[in-house]
This record gives sequence, structure tokens and C-alpha cells, in this order.
Amino acid sequence: MRSGVKTAIVGGVFLVVASGVGYGGYNLWNGVMGGDTSVGGGSDDAPKTGPVTGDEVTTTAKEFLAAWAAGEPEKAGQLTNDPVTAGPAVAAYRDGASVSEAEITPGTPVGATVPFTVKATITYKGVSKPWTYASELTVVRGQTTGRPLVKWAPSVLHPKLLTAEATVRTGVAETASVKAVDRNGDELTAEKYPSLRPILDELRKRYGAKAGGETGIETWIDSGSESVPDSTVLVLSKGKPGTLKTTIDAGVQAAAEKAVKAYGNASVAAIEPSTGAIRAVANNPATEYNTAFRGAQAPGSTMKIVTAAMMLQNGIATPDSKVECPPDVVSRSTTFENLKRFSIPNGTLAESFRRSCNTAFIKAVPPLNEKGIENTALGDTARDSFGIGQVWQVGVPTADGSVPESAGSETPASYIGQGKITMSALNVASLSATVKNGGFLQPYLVARELDDREFAEADPLSPAVASGLQRMMKETATMSDGTAFRAMSGLARPKGAKTGSAEVDGQGKSNSWFTGYSGNLAAAAVVEEGGHGGDAAGPVVAAVLKAG
Repeated sequence: MRSGVKTAIVGGVFLVVASGVGYGGYNLWNGVMGGDTSVGGGSDDAPKTGPVTGDEVTTTAKEFLAAWAAGEPEKAGQLTNDPVTAGPAVAAYRDGASVSEAEITPGTPVGATVPFTVKATITYKGVSKPWTYASELTVVRGQTTGRPLVKWAPSVLHPKLLTAEATVRTGVAETASVKAVDRNGDELTAEKYPSLRPILDELRKRYGAKAGGETGIETWIDSGSESVPDSTVLVLSKGKPGTLKTTIDAGVQAAAEKAVKAYGNASVAAIEPSTGAIRAVANNPATEYNTAFRGAQAPGSTMKIVTAAMMLQNGIATPDSKVECPPDVVSRSTTFENLKRFSIPNGTLAESFRRSCNTAFIKAVPPLNEKGIENTALGDTARDSFGIGQVWQVGVPTADGSVPESAGSETPASYIGQGKITMSALNVASLSATVKNGGFLQPYLVARELDDREFAEADPLSPAVASGLQRMMKETATMSDGTAFRAMSGLARPKGAKTGSAEVDGQGKSNSWFTGYSGNLAAAAVVEEGGHGGDAAGPVVAAVLKAG
């Protein structure tokens, strides 16, 4: 997205600083090439084995940073476990970024990992500006030589260099920057709302030319991929940004950012049911990958919203129908259980929904009928009534959910949001928004008129299906035995919710899911390894809904 000429640096001055003392790159390097046995051993020594020592970590890190800083990429590469890749990458970094001088300061090692700070000056066409950032390296023992070596990864040079194709560039931007604003005209910045960074980068890539700005000189991370937007890391000379209006609500966004920070890995998205406008999106950690929009995870029992709709549409049950909820059920030769093997004697579908009975949603659906419901009906309902599986033109990349045709034990598993079903927080928020609105409206972040995008469409829910789902979600949120009662208490009516927990192979605890609506705002959250839906994801959604 940007143009610029790579400029070789002549006469650049680099230093490695440790413990307040400056070391010339040559002197440290000379220690290695002079045969210092502490970092590699003489030629007659047998290769060392075992973990690297503290001295080896410290010395190897200093030597690598010194070679990098001295503008000696081949020597730096030889101090890594992948010299063929590392050497050219170090050279490309220096030239591509137009670094004129820099100072690299190692920090205190943590085990075999050494953090360091780069304080550089970028100079391009007579314009200079300081650039400071932090990164880290890890020292490992060479498999054949036994030497301590830097474990090579592009992220050693900069933490945003995540692939071998990614590079650092300095030049004149091809696309002007954008000043993204929320629904009320308040500016949205990555500094204030960290989760928006990848979205703002993508909006610039897609709409910068339409927003009417002027280009400037920048340093950026070139992802090397058309599907991943470039990321500006330094502005040397400001252009004139164009203004781009989004559907985000700054107040709801702030609440979402705060809510996800309570958990290690969490995502949340919020939608206005009456329009489909996206009001907030947040992730913790806030990385270049927007999990709330692009995640593809099993949604757990939040999928029972769609399963219940399928049952209502196909005449299998109504909210008042008696359905069996035993502790366990065998379906397609697989046993499924309820949490703590609870049961509901003589219960209804509405009661099984609000208490999230797995076995009821499996046992109530006939294993085979003339409609082939065991294979296609759930996917048909998801696509035709909830827009899941269609292509969403939100304005930035999204994963649009998948409810594929199933067979065997995957079919009953799909009814409770397991099997091959995948969704993002945005998809699951849209489930609640569809129920609240009585029909699907494709979520969007920028106006469709901006680029004449074609929105996904679905059939409205019938009055009976809509009212049935609204009733069951309302009871889940308002009745004392509802799984969402505690999280949704105190929120304005009309309100409704559904909890979920999704088992993931290799995890000790299930992922926590929660979706709900209050007034004219719907939201969904997922907390990885958060356990029950109401315990972790529930408070995240409640905090976002309260901000609406």
C-alpha cells in the first residue's frame, strides 16, 4: 500500500549498550571470532549439550545485537540457528527501514530470553525522526555444534514481523491515512482503543483513497500479504488524513476494551439489532489478529438458539412442549451428558433452554425423518434465518460462521454447538440481534454506500418462531434458575440471553460463551478456558450492554 525506494545506509552509527557501558560492535564480535570457548568451544572440544547457561545467554545476546548494530548482517546471521534466513533479513531491515543510526540496549535476561530496546533514527529524503520499540530474543543450543545461538524468528528484529514475508519499509505512503470517527464523530485511535488497531489499518487499506486525504512519509510493516493490511509504526511527515465514519460507539467501545482485560484471552462484539450496526469490538490480548471478527471456534450451547429455531420451524417442539432431559443420552453410538449429570423431570423445551440441557436438544430431534433433518436442517436454519454461512460484507475481514452438513455423532454434537460448527463473537452476537429484531440484518462497520457492498440477507423469523425464541431467551435472563440470570440482573428490559461452554481438545477447561441483548444492543463474548458461560463471558457481555 505504500511506495518508496530502498536506500542503503552509509556511515550509520550503531551501539550496543549494556549496564550503562557502550560496546563497539567490532569488539564484541572479535571476542567470538577469536575463539572464546565460553560461547562455542575450540575446534577440538566435543559439542556442548544441555540447556544454555546464563553466561552463554548474556554473551550470545550481546554479540548478536552488536553484529546487527554494526551493520554486519552476515555475522549476525551466523550467531543464529538459521544463518541463511537471518543474515539477509537483518540486511533488509536496515535498508528497508532507512535506519541512519540506532542504539540497542539489552535488558535483564529471563531464563534464555533477553529483552532489548531499539532507539533508532529513521531518515528518508532529508526527513529524520526517532523511533523506539522493544523486542526480545531467545538463546538456544545448536543441535549439531552445541554452540549457544539466537533462535531465529523475524520478530526478533521487530515484534510485528510475524512471517518471513513481512518487512519494514520507509517511504511515501501510497494511501493517505484516515481519521476514523465513531457514530457521533468522536475520533477513534489505536492508542485509546487498542483492539481497533487492525481494524483501523484495514479501513485505511480499503477506504483511504475514498476518504479524501493526502499522503505523507511513514515507516510501516509490510505484511507481504494482500489479505493482511500494512501497519504504520512511525510517521515521519504527516499527510492530511481523510475522515471515515464508522458505526462504533466510543462509550460502548471503551466498556468493551475494559471488560475483556479481566481475562487472559477474551473477545467481545456488540451490534445494534434494529440496524445491524456494529457498536463495539474488543480483544484481549489486542493483537494484529481480530479474533472477535475472525475467530472460528465452537460456540457451545449458544448454538441452541439456532437449534431451537430449527425445532420450532420443523414442528418438532414449541416452548411449552414436554421434552425429556435425562442425565445422559446415547445418540449415533455416542454418549452425551449434561453438566454434573443434572436432569429435568417432566420439563418443557423452554425450561431445557434456560437451564441449558444438552440431552433435551439431542433427544427431542428425531434421528431420521423424511426431511433429512439430521444432516441439513440445522445448517439450513443457520443460513436462511440467521445469515450464518453466507458471505458478510462488514467492511473489514470476518469469518462468517460455518454450520456444515454433518453425519454420525457430529449431528447431535452440532445441536449443542460442538462438532464441526465454528463461529466468532460477531457471529454469535448476531444470533441475539436476530432474535431481538425478529430477523437477520447483516452486521456492518462502515456504510454500504461507501463501496456498494452487497449485504447478506435472510428470511425474517416467523412471528411464532420469533416470539418463542424471545420468550426462551427472556426466561434464561430473568428467571432465577436461568443460566444467565446472575449476569443479566440489573440490565434494562427487554432482555434475553443464552450461555454456552465449548469443549476444546487439549484444554483443561471449556471456553466460556455468552450472548444476550438489552434494549437495542446485542453482544456476545468468548473467554478461552473460562468455564461456564455465565461465569466469565457473562460479565463481559453485561458490562458492554450496560454501556449501551
